[in-house]
Amino acid sequence: MRLRRLLAGAAASVAATAGANRLLRARAGDLDPATDSDQGTYHWRGFEVAYAEAGDPEHPDVVLLHGVHAAGSSREFAEIFDGLAEDYHVLAPDLPGFGRSDRPPVAYTSKLYEQFVADFVADTTEDAVVVASSLTGSWAAMAANDADVAGLVLVSPTADTGRRRPVVRRLLRTPVVGTGLFNALVSRRGLRRFDGRDAFYRAENIPEDFVAYQHATSHQPGARFAPASFAGGFLDPNVDLADTLADVDAPVTLVWGREATITPLSEGHELADAADVRLVVLDDTSLLPHVEQPDSFLEAVRDELPQLERH
Repeated sequence: MRLRRLLAGAAASVAATAGANRLLRARAGDLDPATDSDQGTYHWRGFEVAYAEAGDPEHPDVVLLHGVHAAGSSREFAEIFDGLAEDYHVLAPDLPGFGRSDRPPVAYTSKLYEQFVADFVADTTEDAVVVASSLTGSWAAMAANDADVAGLVLVSPTADTGRRRPVVRRLLRTPVVGTGLFNALVSRRGLRRFDGRDAFYRAENIPEDFVAYQHATSHQPGARFAPASFAGGFLDPNVDLADTLADVDAPVTLVWGREATITPLSEGHELADAADVRLVVLDDTSLLPHVEQPDSFLEAVRDELPQLERH
């Protein structure tokens, strides 16, 4: 009798979780573009990859590659997108598995993203300056020579997010329980907590619609699959980032928020010294200086890389 009650309770709990998952998905609705610009589709290995495009195609190309996390998307660059588009031809894709791009339940790996970054930059641009943040910065560094980039601007880049955790990836990929756990992680409260604690130095600098867009993008169909690989440690490339940056045949600038905690400034100094590349430090910012202080970020980028001077 007791076993029967336990089974009934477990079944009811699963049913309730499934119902809550469906409700959250319905409330999220379709995801709008992150920027008010032209929207394109890049067809790549069965994925339809959405990207935003603005600026004169005759101007130098700039590619913006967002970081990888539970609510990642090209919304990360909305604050600097229009400013760059005044002088450059700007493209900002949603990486496969994120934003408005396809999110099938495939095995997302570092190799997949390494190749995507190389192919997207090579196929859609010419001598581009690539701006990339966090883990995506390592993929941009690996792709730089093959894609013939004119320069790299990497925001708190890393190639190491910790050891592999296959149990975490398997759990988050499960249909009901995994979706429920992921939805708890990307609740509005959870997103606000992460942004206020780790992504921004000052909570008042979080853009008004930032959390709302994070919530919407992380409740689209298939939203948990790519982040599951990230949480499981399967997106870390097997490279020494300092050696990779040192081998890039183009100017490299690292940009770090002075108050960053996930990848502290001490790591930025160590990486810049080991790779012999420029390091720009922005005050009163944390993990996302280009979102928190966009004007200061753009000024620092233009000062450091001649390729981004006004034309």
